[in-house]
Amino acid sequence: MKSFIASVLILAPVLALTAGSVAAATDKPADAKSSVQAKKAAKPVAKKTVTKAKVAPKAAAAAGAVAVAGVATAAVLLTPDELSIAQRVHTGRIACELGAHVNVNAIQQSPGHFQVDGKGFKYSMVPVATTTGTVRLEDKQAGAVWLQIANKSMLMNQKLGQRLADECMSPEQLQVAEAIKKNPPPSVFDPLPSSK
Repeated sequence: MKSFIASVLILAPVLALTAGSVAAATDKPADAKSSVQAKKAAKPVAKKTVTKAKVAPKAAAAAGAVAVAGVATAAVLLTPDELSIAQRVHTGRIACELGAHVNVNAIQQSPGHFQVDGKGFKYSMVPVATTTGTVRLEDKQAGAVWLQIANKSMLMNQKLGQRLADECMSPEQLQVAEAIKKNPPPSVFDPLPSSK
């Protein structure tokens, strides 16, 4: 209930401004007298909008979400740890297996936020801290996850239970993958070197 009241208090001025600008744009007064009439006409529209918000909270919330959609994405505050993870994200057009590619681009207006898109998908993602040090970006609403390790990345949709892109490698990851091929790390099944 508290979040509903807060959203009504936040959305009421936005809805009132929107209604007032629509009325002002459609009336286009020719003189000062009709300008005063346009302002009077805009006030009841704003009051009706607020009243509707009290009666139909879901409709008002949906209208407010549309009005401030850009603000909702920017409102997610990231911790210093998450911002440091964001600095390690490989960006640009990243080639994946089977000729696919994924575009990972930083959103300039929102530090630490990324747009991840490709053929048939587009996500707005933020970094999430992991215990392993893996770079992980998530779009919690869509259920999408971008995982980046030293030699490859992958994109999954957890809601659909699908891997959307695999074996994705930025130029830096390709260098690491080539180095691993030339000098593979020791296997856990290899015998330990004897000390003489």
